Amino acid sequence: MGGPGVIRNARKDTLIAYVLIAPFVAIYGLIFVYPTIDMFILSFQDAPLITFGPQTPEWTGLDNYTRLPDDRRFGTAFWNTAYFVLLTVVPGTLVALAIAMGITRLSGRLQALVLALFFLPYILPVSVVYRIWDWTLNFQFGIAMHLFDVLGIDRVPIFKTSTWFMPAVAFVTIWWTCGFSILLFLAGLRAIPTEIYEAAELDNAGRWTVFRKLTWPLLWPITALVLTIQLILQLKIFDQVYLFSIGGRPNDNLVMVYYIYQRAFQNDDGGRAAAIAVVLFLIVIVVSVLNFQLLRLAERKT
Repeated sequence: MGGPGVIRNARKDTLIAYVLIAPFVAIYGLIFVYPTIDMFILSFQDAPLITFGPQTPEWTGLDNYTRLPDDRRFGTAFWNTAYFVLLTVVPGTLVALAIAMGITRLSGRLQALVLALFFLPYILPVSVVYRIWDWTLNFQFGIAMHLFDVLGIDRVPIFKTSTWFMPAVAFVTIWWTCGFSILLFLAGLRAIPTEIYEAAELDNAGRWTVFRKLTWPLLWPITALVLTIQLILQLKIFDQVYLFSIGGRPNDNLVMVYYIYQRAFQNDDGGRAAAIAVVLFLIVIVVSVLNFQLLRLAERKT
């Protein structure tokens, strides 16, 4: 008698589980799976992004992809994105780690205040971040430029020149986003047992030895997580580049998502835009997997 009852309860539990996850699966399929499939299909067509009237897309096969290597603007967007990732991912992770380790040496309200000050930029919308740094670094009325005048230094049009644009936007991005990474590192540091540091102190181990032999290996999983999150986020950079390019030379500052935006919404070239989006989608997947495997290999060596 007990056997059928157990089977019936298991089936009921399974049915309840399917009912509970069905809304999420439906929403996920509607806003992610279906648009992704549609994007892949559109990338093989010569079609506008927005169609009016009975327009029939023309199937072009791999033509949208084979034209990308000869597209100079695509090359500019690709290398600018790679350059931006190089300027932000590892430096931003190291900055967040250093700040987190400094905050752990504080206590009480002072620690809470310092942590709040570093986390505050993270909750700001990108438009506010843009306005803050435009007031600071604007060539004509920026606060920093007035300081340059006082010090006798020539003003630099930071957001109007290709040389300074990406490093400046990278600096702003690290300032804006490091708050979340700091919280992750703080959680990892607080999870390390204090007994380990007490034992190291009894052995008269120096700070560098403690960091290299204890803190860094124990903190490696958090470091790997922060690096992976930052890598994915910075590969999809758009907002800051778009805003700081206003009034400058946007074609010289192209990144992948910005170029997709131009192709899709300014040129109404849905097929080409979809092809670039697919390439970026694959780059994010491949780079994320390679990054994860390399970090796992480094963790085993440590």
